Amino acid sequence: MRRKPLVAAVAVTAALTMGLSACGGGTGGSSSTTAAAFNAGVGKVFNPSDAKGGTIRIANSGDWDSLDPADTYYAYSWNFVRLYGRSLVMFASAPGADGAKLVPDLAESLGVPSDNAKTWTYKLRKGVKYEDGSAVTAKDVKYAVERSLDKDTYPNGPTYFNDFLDLQGYTSPYKDSDPNKLGLKAIDTPDDQTIVFHLLKPFSGFDYFAQLPATIPVPQAKDTGTKYKEHVVATGPYKFESNNLGKNFTLVRNDQWDPKTDPNRKALPDKYEVSLNVNADDIDNRLISGDLDVDIAGSGVQPAAQGRVLGDQALKANADSATVARIWYTSINGDVAPLDNVHCRRAVEYATDKVGYQNAYGGPTGGEIATNLLPPVIPGAEKFNQYPAGPDNKGDVAKAKEELQQCGQPNGFTTNIAYRSERPKEKASAEALQQSLAKAGITLNIKPFPTGDYFKLYAGKPDYAKSNGLGLMLNGWGADWPDGFGFLSQIVDSRVIRASGGNTNLSVKDPAVDALVDKALSTTDTAAREKTWVDVDKKVMDDAYVLPGVWAKGLLYRPKNLTNVFVTDGFQMYDYLALGTTRK
Repeated sequence: MRRKPLVAAVAVTAALTMGLSACGGGTGGSSSTTAAAFNAGVGKVFNPSDAKGGTIRIANSGDWDSLDPADTYYAYSWNFVRLYGRSLVMFASAPGADGAKLVPDLAESLGVPSDNAKTWTYKLRKGVKYEDGSAVTAKDVKYAVERSLDKDTYPNGPTYFNDFLDLQGYTSPYKDSDPNKLGLKAIDTPDDQTIVFHLLKPFSGFDYFAQLPATIPVPQAKDTGTKYKEHVVATGPYKFESNNLGKNFTLVRNDQWDPKTDPNRKALPDKYEVSLNVNADDIDNRLISGDLDVDIAGSGVQPAAQGRVLGDQALKANADSATVARIWYTSINGDVAPLDNVHCRRAVEYATDKVGYQNAYGGPTGGEIATNLLPPVIPGAEKFNQYPAGPDNKGDVAKAKEELQQCGQPNGFTTNIAYRSERPKEKASAEALQQSLAKAGITLNIKPFPTGDYFKLYAGKPDYAKSNGLGLMLNGWGADWPDGFGFLSQIVDSRVIRASGGNTNLSVKDPAVDALVDKALSTTDTAAREKTWVDVDKKVMDDAYVLPGVWAKGLLYRPKNLTNVFVTDGFQMYDYLALGTTRK
């Protein structure tokens, strides 16, 4: 079932355009240092170098959701995809706030709006080729966006194009019955270098959509549908040498990539070797020993390694920790009785030991106890606490029991809690919740599910979650871009929920929330718009569809051989596009 489109007018807004100014690619001009020190990669480039060669070794504690640009929604995947694919626009490869600015990539410039920002035009750079030497054309970008609309085939990924393009009933290139095969009428390609997008309503932030992996071109003749993830045809400086799904893959240099067409990429390593489904604690040990270069998840070392790193000044000098626009939280599923009663959901809120939740992520080093959704680093965000967890923040059992009385469950109830099995911090969070909620009479059965399919087949598939009694589902979210819309829209708007799965909104289903989202999108005054996003946050919390856990900080470890290391606000982790290595 295709989700309903947003129908409110989307006006020109200052917050959505704050990242639209162009800045130079690469890391030139940024402050830098070669002296190892704690946070040496925060706000500046650590160990800058232009030296080429070597192999960067990467591990993932779970599986990729998908290497197909149409079907991916993990932040680390969007960060990494830039190595083998080029979208119309991209976040600049630069440290700190500069990394959240948009710059042209496949396109010659940022988008040119017309018709009161309902139409957006991009000109492609000339000379860009696929790995087989064939030329990239505007039609390939159009086809890439068309296939991304098919959420039955590609359930992962955001729904921005589905929501804002003037689809006129179009659903998929695989289901196109038009005998002329003109494709989606909302996108024109008047020549091989020009692509024009037509929107339902004005939207000043469309360049943020143009940076989505869905605009990475796909040659229609090479499209193999769900098998395309096995070998994505590269346009970036690297291509797939091998790909053993669920085990490992390797990227090597793409000899058809022309640096003259690409001001954003230095392409320093010769190769990337990526291992999948590696034990998270083993990843940390290998990082510290120098046997591994990058933990791709980018959320920081596990609590055991955290203590080791912070307790050793030599190790701490190789670590970075930055506050990011990310929250670790638990979705409370109103489709599962008795959580269909708001008072039962509020009982969960009050009974939660917030300190235990924080400790699961490594204590204060892992982040700040969250009391609502919007992280403090989002412009206009406000902290508020509708469910105080007692004077010690370890749960208010008395208030929880009052709520249980009101929802007709005075003796408590039993439900299931889901988490991603390859993530020890989520397992620890589930166990902490199990212990604290038990004090109020709420029994949790812990259910692990694989990371790669967590949103596609399990927690993010409404029928599965309901029929299997997943009352609580551990979750995490980082901003698609740093404002209220970029953070909230895909996790609180009920109209983004699809029956086919792949959802990122696992629990919030309230027309009043949807109406507030529409109000924010139609508000042109920055302060008023930011206040409306706070109102969205407050309404979601009043509904108790979300249990906030931790506003994230991650302790990232950088082995000594890595060069050009920095945390980017664009992805809220190390910038994988910039990295080099001294190990040959």
